[in-house]
Amino acid sequence: MKPIAVNSSDFPSIIRDGQIYVDKTAYFHRMITDRQKKYFFIARPRRFGKTLMVSTLKAIFEGRRELFRGLAIDQTGYDWQAYPVLSFNFGQIATSSLEAFDEAFPLCVERCLAHSGYRYDRGKPASENFASAISELAAGSGTGQVVVLIDEYDDPVAKSLKDLEQAKAVRDRLADFYAQLKDRTGEVRFLLLTGVSKFTKISVFSTLSNMTDISFAEEYGAMLGYTDEELDIYFGDQMRAQADVMRLGWAEYRRQLKWWYNGFRFVRKDPATLYNPISVAMTLARPEDEFAATWTETGRPSMLMNYLKRANLVEALSPRKLASVSETAFDVSNLDALKPIGMLFQTGYLTIRSYNPDTRFYTLDVPDEEIRRDVALLLVDVMADRESGWAASLGDRLRAADWPEFFEGLTSLYAKMCYGSHEKQVHEYSYARILHVLLASQGLQVTQEETSASGRSDIVAEYAGGVFIFELKKNGGVEEAFAQIDEKGYANPYLASGKPIWAVALTFDDTTRQLVDAQAKAVGRGGSRRRANDE
Repeated sequence: MKPIAVNSSDFPSIIRDGQIYVDKTAYFHRMITDRQKKYFFIARPRRFGKTLMVSTLKAIFEGRRELFRGLAIDQTGYDWQAYPVLSFNFGQIATSSLEAFDEAFPLCVERCLAHSGYRYDRGKPASENFASAISELAAGSGTGQVVVLIDEYDDPVAKSLKDLEQAKAVRDRLADFYAQLKDRTGEVRFLLLTGVSKFTKISVFSTLSNMTDISFAEEYGAMLGYTDEELDIYFGDQMRAQADVMRLGWAEYRRQLKWWYNGFRFVRKDPATLYNPISVAMTLARPEDEFAATWTETGRPSMLMNYLKRANLVEALSPRKLASVSETAFDVSNLDALKPIGMLFQTGYLTIRSYNPDTRFYTLDVPDEEIRRDVALLLVDVMADRESGWAASLGDRLRAADWPEFFEGLTSLYAKMCYGSHEKQVHEYSYARILHVLLASQGLQVTQEETSASGRSDIVAEYAGGVFIFELKKNGGVEEAFAQIDEKGYANPYLASGKPIWAVALTFDDTTRQLVDAQAKAVGRGGSRRRANDE
């Protein structure tokens, strides 16, 4: 089997080392031969193939045809004209302070320009060196033009969002750099910017009025990310090897693989969804006997984490909020008024589920299982104002039926919650939604029934070692909750499983909005009961 590149996004290295390269060059050929457009922008979540795309385009524009033998672009009539290429990656620039950015940014620009053969003048600002490089390299080439590729153009702004004034200052400094393109469009053969978000107030978008945003373009919808067909073509042997390790039949293996890592959609009309490429690579390169989070384990995006310090995620992720989303919700141009839905969409934690052309509204959803779990962990940690890992310890207490510790943690979680001043009273489903998030974050299979806004919420959480049936009551007692579980027969579907079954009653005070009593009892095993304070 051909090796899979996990830690490399360098196209020449992948080809030279005989690693798997999923051929996307037909899309690149379409872009670079478009006679009507030559300036492009695309937004995609982090680690979604943007850097590999930039590396591949650089090799194309350098005329390195030998690297593309057998790929789609090699079968076209492309002329393989070589151009000077100015390729930048702003994803590693330090932004711990404005001073750190001011020191790191010129050094990054200098390193990038050095690769194109330009002699950097440290007596001039980075923006002036950029302008000089375009003009000098274009004049010295046989074509009179250069190619400009800028990867992660927005990263320094995104990483500064913890301090809005710093983010604005970084944005303004980048604006000076990008403004150098304004009077040099004739010297630029092709321009591509990639990023996670479209910060439209960065001057490049106003300066280059003919910039084409292909983030939602149907013809480029699958340019980054993998389709089911591409998995069959390029990873068939690796998938079958993992299916053997997991002792799964082929159909069941593919179903579970899709559930875990497929669900991204970036276009309005085509309902086909994509696999996250890094998730596929990390899963298949080292096959284990179960699926696990991969993309999320590489680190949450700093852009999102810096913003979450002041966002109401519980409200943003409610189903009613995600059912009718206008395209303006995706806009992150105003740093003073960033919206949770826009931030979650831009960073890959939400994706398009469907689009209504009549209303022009989108329905959004979490893409796949690994992100569902991370979203749940994210919500719990943010809601509880705790460090990552706190929710996992609470999940361990639940699985062990360590009720005193579990109830203590749950009480702490609800104590941290703010339900919003607009809510005169908090309905049971609001309390249940928080519990649902916590349970889902721990990998339990959770089902929730909501009969009405003011009615009951019944949550069942199941895993290989047990079943937990939760009943939540507002201004009621645990006896009432237990009685409802018994009378409605919530445990009946699980009695034949042979698993331990626990009925869990939680009661809330409508005035304080806090969890005031919690008890659990075993179902079908003598009905032993444990209170929150039992030792």
